[in-house]
Amino acid sequence: MNDLKKIVVERKVLVPFVLITSIFALWGFANDLTNPMVAAFKTVMEISNAKAALVQAAFYGGYATMAIPAALIIKKYSYKLGIIIGLALYAVGALLFFPAAQYEMFGFFLVSLYILTFGLAFLETTANPYILSMGDPATSTRRLNLAQSFNPMGSLMGMIVASQVVLPALVSDERDEAGNLLFDSLGAAEKAAIRTQDLATIRDPYVILGFVVILMLVVIAVAKMPKRESADHEIHALDSFKRLISNKIYREGVLAQVFYVGAQIMCWTFIIQYADNLGISKAEAQRYNIVAMVLFLSSRFISTALMKYLNARLMLFIFAVGGMCTIAGVIVIQGMMGLYLLVATSAFMSLMFPTIYGIALEDIGDDATLGAAGLVMAIVGGALMPPLQGLIIDQGTIGPLPAVNFSFILPLICFVVIAIYGRRSYKALKIN
Repeated sequence: MNDLKKIVVERKVLVPFVLITSIFALWGFANDLTNPMVAAFKTVMEISNAKAALVQAAFYGGYATMAIPAALIIKKYSYKLGIIIGLALYAVGALLFFPAAQYEMFGFFLVSLYILTFGLAFLETTANPYILSMGDPATSTRRLNLAQSFNPMGSLMGMIVASQVVLPALVSDERDEAGNLLFDSLGAAEKAAIRTQDLATIRDPYVILGFVVILMLVVIAVAKMPKRESADHEIHALDSFKRLISNKIYREGVLAQVFYVGAQIMCWTFIIQYADNLGISKAEAQRYNIVAMVLFLSSRFISTALMKYLNARLMLFIFAVGGMCTIAGVIVIQGMMGLYLLVATSAFMSLMFPTIYGIALEDIGDDATLGAAGLVMAIVGGALMPPLQGLIIDQGTIGPLPAVNFSFILPLICFVVIAIYGRRSYKALKIN
């Protein structure tokens, strides 16, 4: 109980904590500006759900590619350098949206997102263990939950920009009174003109974001940041890997993180397709995503406060079971109630990422940098699972259910895996 009363963020690291926490909001903005672009690209580029979901494959695939190189650079040099490199790559990827829109190539947009997430891989590999290190290890998971609480604030801003600026301005999403897309009935020349206009609409917030990130890079570069306490800058990757892979809590934590990120991205990406099946436009459907994010954000703060009284592992198990219940309703209930349950699922997802992260990295000492890379690589779950869900949705119907309803069996499986991890890690704590 004494550990629960300790200070989460000490005064001497308050300014660096605030600066690094602001970066959590920056990558949250990119994440949730991008999610609804899957549906936008599907329409304007006239491609399938499965191909449109390659947006997520490119976005989250960058994490898998760059997480370990990021960890090695951070280990060799410093957290601050990792942050600076991450922000630079983030800005380059965002600014590449300008030529991508000029050439009107879907593949160019994918490359831009891929490079953008090279930067996010550096930022997440650096920022998460950096926050954990800024104080007493006994309060590290609470401290990370607090910092991660600002991630959905950025996500909420990304959603608002998507729903209020981008999606309503897409001419390709205009519908007739029956709810059918007018774009589908147009000739090739008219479609080409609309495509040029809509891709410019998609481009603009990313380009503006690129300049914001450059400004943040300058602020971080001139700021005085705490150094890693460990003086060991030597890279012993193979030894670290062996120790990590033999650590059951860490090993299973990486697997749980793969499934969590997959569940999160599927629930937030395909909420638009779920609503579309009910005759709701993309812009209106995105408002439900905003409500989901508000629930996510509120629940993140509430769950962080509850960790003062309840064990984080136990809370992870309880929240995973809650997610299983709501997603089961999403699958079997057709109509608006299913959509409401899909929105409600975000409340249960709120604590999962930072809690899995904190549990997995507890007591691994100087292996934390490479361990963090493994957990960032686990974000590849967001690249692997959405295209599979898109393939299911493209089937139209599966048995008595619309395919979009049935497709949420994938997030259900994810929550089962997370619940198992929460229970096993809690039992291991009680045994020790």
